[in-house]
Parts: sequence; C-alpha cells; structure tokens
Amino acid sequence: MKVFAVFDTNVIVSAMITNNSECATVKVLEQVVKGRIVPLFNEEILSEYQTVLHRSKFNLREEDILNLFELLFENEFWANRKATEFPFPDADDIVFFEVSMSKEGAFLITGNTKHFPKVPTVVTPAEMLEFLDHSET
Repeated sequence: MKVFAVFDTNVIVSAMITNNSECATVKVLEQVVKGRIVPLFNEEILSEYQTVLHRSKFNLREEDILNLFELLFENEFWANRKATEFPFPDADDIVFFEVSMSKEGAFLITGNTKHFPKVPTVVTPAEMLEFLDHSET
C-alpha cells in the first residue's frame, strides 16, 4: 500500500540530526525510499525545510541536505493548499495541514500532534509506521 503524506519540518530535522538509525523519524523517511510513502509538497513547505535545515545550530552538511532533497524529490507529489477553518496555535503550521488536506486520505506526519486539529490523519512517525505495518496484512 502506498500513502501520501506531508512531513512536518520537525520530523525531517529529527531524522537528520539523530545518530539512532532505529528511531521512528528515520524509519518513516525510509518508507519514502521504499516507495510506501509519497511526500506531498508545495513551495512554502520546501522553503521552510531549506531555511530550517540550514540553521547553524543543526550543523548539517550541505551534502546531507542535498541528499535528503534528492530522496524526497524522487517520489514527490506537488499539491496545493486546501483552506481550513481550524484554529492553529502557530500560523506557520497551517500550510502543512492544508497541503495534507488537499489529497484525499493523505497524512500529516508530525512530532507535535497537539499543534494540529485532532483528526485521524495527523499522526506521529511511530503511528505512521504502525499504520503501514497494519496495512500490509
């Protein structure tokens, strides 16, 4: 089964800075490589990824950032925002939710589910992996 999903920036950053190859953020990005998750993007999301990943506090190598984008772009799906009326504590989060809502059945994978509306398609990396495991059977 193939699913569409928007990756919140915190998931991307966590996967990039961890030394633990078994953590859920790394494992969920591996599902993109395996073709089980198709990442959804728009220009705003990509711009945020670029800005955040280049912050000096993360000390990420340019080569690693480029490799990540190559991985994501290999399977990506461009989407537009679908306006929502849900309230958001942080206006910067709205784009991630609205892009995920633009494709029926798509997920939003985030480490901060409390920042988003309580809907079944807003999941943590671990919950996404569990969903994928159950969809195999």
